[in-house]
Amino acid sequence: YRIPALLYLPEQKTLLAFVEKRMSKKDEHAELIVLRRGYYDVSAHRVQWQAQEVVAQAQLEGHRSMNPCPLYDEHTGTIFLFFIAIPGQVSEQHQLHTRVNVTRLCQVTSTDHGRTWSPVRDLTGSAIGPAHKEWATFAVGPGHCLQLHNQTQSLVLPAYAYQNLPGAQGPSPFAFCFLGHDHGDKWERGGFVAQDTLECQVAEIRTEGQKLVYLNARSSLRARVQAQSANGGLDFREPRLVKQLMEPPHGCQGSIVSFPRPSSGSGSSETWLLYTHPTDPRQRLNLGVHLNKRPPAPEAWSEPVLLATGSCAYSDLQSMGTGPDGSPLFGCLYESDNYEEVVFLMFTLKQAFPEELPPQFSPVSSGLGGHPCFPS
Repeated sequence: YRIPALLYLPEQKTLLAFVEKRMSKKDEHAELIVLRRGYYDVSAHRVQWQAQEVVAQAQLEGHRSMNPCPLYDEHTGTIFLFFIAIPGQVSEQHQLHTRVNVTRLCQVTSTDHGRTWSPVRDLTGSAIGPAHKEWATFAVGPGHCLQLHNQTQSLVLPAYAYQNLPGAQGPSPFAFCFLGHDHGDKWERGGFVAQDTLECQVAEIRTEGQKLVYLNARSSLRARVQAQSANGGLDFREPRLVKQLMEPPHGCQGSIVSFPRPSSGSGSSETWLLYTHPTDPRQRLNLGVHLNKRPPAPEAWSEPVLLATGSCAYSDLQSMGTGPDGSPLFGCLYESDNYEEVVFLMFTLKQAFPEELPPQFSPVSSGLGGHPCFPS
């Protein structure tokens, strides 16, 4: 199992944990997308996980399904599961070498909280159009997507594409976003963020009375790249290297989520950001969580707090409301033990950053600890 993606349904107190089921650790050996459903028991402060299910509709014939990207439309109650479909065992490297893009963008939807799914819909033509032939390949996410809290309630699907640049030695990756309008009926493609940006996630932030879409992307530049958009993810400006958020060689996927600033009596509607990623600068080790209390300021990222030690890689965060200590609660699904299992971890902001909260938040006795969600 690889490539975790987590979705939380607040009214149902339900978590949906998605992963790729593979024949081996290799990307070319991905097969299907599977999920486990977890029910959050508020009184016991724990999650009860159900048996694994195959999302059988999330596939194109003759293709393997990769990069699950779930989203919950709060206004229609529809769950979207976006993913890419690639023929057989055609590798990303083969597409980069031949500069022939054979990857498809697909979705399935559910109106019953993920119990049943619609037939697959190929969005490649409507969402990408002629640009599909200009790219060597592309991918979405992976991890959760974003619904904006604006008048249009747009859906924001983070992605990256390898652009065939004239005269370049090889295709170069650029992060960007797909924007879904009319609750996913229509799609448009946003502008590229910056060269050498790959897997990315987005969050909506409110700062000084302004709403922005914040993007945080993987790079091969030994640090993360961030950018911000004032028009809902259509165009991003001020791409910057975030030196506090280090990358191992070749980079690694990371997760970002925004949440309301804990109340300190001022009535502020501002948001904070949380980010998870391996903390070792040399290899994918020691999963950490970083806090930013002044987004999008790149210098405001905290030092990491370790969530798990040892081998770790991709992760996905979800905000889950309020924990038993009265502070914000989060779920994290992450790859562990050299990709041998995917683990679920639940923690509160007070547990991770006790010094950052007003004194009215009381600590809870339970420490951080993970639950193998998809064991080897």
